[in-house]
Amino acid sequence: MWQDFLAALALVFVIEGMLPFLSPGGYRDAVRRLAELGDRQLRAFGLGAMAFGVLLLYLVRS
Repeated sequence: MWQDFLAALALVFVIEGMLPFLSPGGYRDAVRRLAELGDRQLRAFGLGAMAFGVLLLYLVRS
C-alpha cells in the first residue's frame, strides 16, 4: 500500500512540474488567476478536481 501511495505522490510531482517547466509564463498567469478567485470559487475548483480524481481512480482500478 505504501508503495502505491508513494508512486502516486511521485506522479503528482511529475505532473505538477510539467507546466512550469514547459510554459513558465502560462503557469505564472494560471497561478495569478487562481489567487484572484474567492474562497468559494477556489473550494468549488478543488472539489471538482478531487471528484475527477476519485472518478478517474475508480475507472482505472475497476
